[in-house]
Amino acid sequence: MLGGFLTAIAVGTLLLALPIAHAPGVSLSLSDALFMATSAVCVTGLIVVDPGTALSPFGQAVLVLLIKAGGLGVLSVGALVALTLGRRLGVVERLGLQVQTSRLEVGGVVRFVRGLLLVTTAIELVGALALWPAFARDHGLAAGAWQAVFHAVSAWNNAGFSLFANSLESYVGDPWVAGVVAALFVAGGLGLVVTTDVVVAYRAKRSRRTAAGRAARPRTPLTLHSRLALATTAVLVVAGVVGIAAFEWRNPETLGALPVGARWLAAAFQGLTPRTAGFNVIDVGAMSPAGQAWTALLMFIGGNPGSTAGGIKTTTAAVLVLTAVAVARGRGDPVAFGRTLGGALVVRAAALATGAVGILAVAILLLTATDPDVPFGALAFEAMSAFGTVGLSMGATGALSDLGRVVVVLLMVIGRVGLLTVGLAVAAVPLDRVRRYPREDVVVG
Repeated sequence: MLGGFLTAIAVGTLLLALPIAHAPGVSLSLSDALFMATSAVCVTGLIVVDPGTALSPFGQAVLVLLIKAGGLGVLSVGALVALTLGRRLGVVERLGLQVQTSRLEVGGVVRFVRGLLLVTTAIELVGALALWPAFARDHGLAAGAWQAVFHAVSAWNNAGFSLFANSLESYVGDPWVAGVVAALFVAGGLGLVVTTDVVVAYRAKRSRRTAAGRAARPRTPLTLHSRLALATTAVLVVAGVVGIAAFEWRNPETLGALPVGARWLAAAFQGLTPRTAGFNVIDVGAMSPAGQAWTALLMFIGGNPGSTAGGIKTTTAAVLVLTAVAVARGRGDPVAFGRTLGGALVVRAAALATGAVGILAVAILLLTATDPDVPFGALAFEAMSAFGTVGLSMGATGALSDLGRVVVVLLMVIGRVGLLTVGLAVAAVPLDRVRRYPREDVVVG
């Protein structure tokens, strides 16, 4: 899996380094091309050059394809190519697809990946058609059409790339553009696993209603995973919007300068985008320290498993919170929706969160050493954004040294595939290496 992502990054780097990929009078270094390719494949959105002015139409098209490949997953792209060439997938390849797509079972994973390509492409086209009138109004029919496609693909895949130098700040008061883009990245952050589960449950419910006079059909409720993911998403959506509104409402450099209606629209958008979307309608660098800290926390949590989002994921955060509540109340295992969450699941969630904190701590320490002239808060925010594959920045990206760029590139790769790769490595440990030791307790807390 890691090799597949690195190969895609290498190919993207070579393509973006070609002169044909550069706008007239612009020349990208190999470092620039590597950073942009990594950000696209890892659907992050951090940039060292402006795609709208530094890249030619060919370069922008390469960026879109890299975003698409990163959103689908390189194993999914490889599987689709293999199936197109008539080759059957082996058990190991199917297991890899299962892990990459966060499915609970390996059965039907190939059919799921095929449907993934069709559904995502259809949604992106619908999103592009919805955005086209607004962009055509401001930039012309042809340019507006391409901008609509680019932003629809970027939004659905939670990449956060924009062809506008200030992202979507020019559309801060446009409810249509902000609404369509937000709908795309929120839906993309839900994940196809949850979306498919919702669709299946809805169809089953309709079938029961229309089955009058016939035998009742078995009920198909949402799985615990989907219920927990949807509930956590709802909580984070409300918390994100309310938090940004509370911290930025009177800030004259962000929400304070807008009319009341535009304030709520901007607060809603900016409260949703840290779920790894990366677009912004207000200047992130001008936000209050509290607003920036709140945004960083949302970036750390991220979206749902099986989606294009990064972070530790909503279900991981939910399991940790439920475990803390169970411990505080003196209970045993945590409970969610009438189901007990097993101890192994709690351990995995704790290990994932601990690993994420450890990686971020080391990365921030390295960035402070490689770029001592950049404010600490901006570096910490940059690291959080890269690991969460978000793309929001306080302006530190362009100021990074070459070594600092390397740290951020590694963070983007680890945030997209690192912890999954570790999971695969742990799952592949031979049984004869597994040892059990005597149990003994220590004092914690």
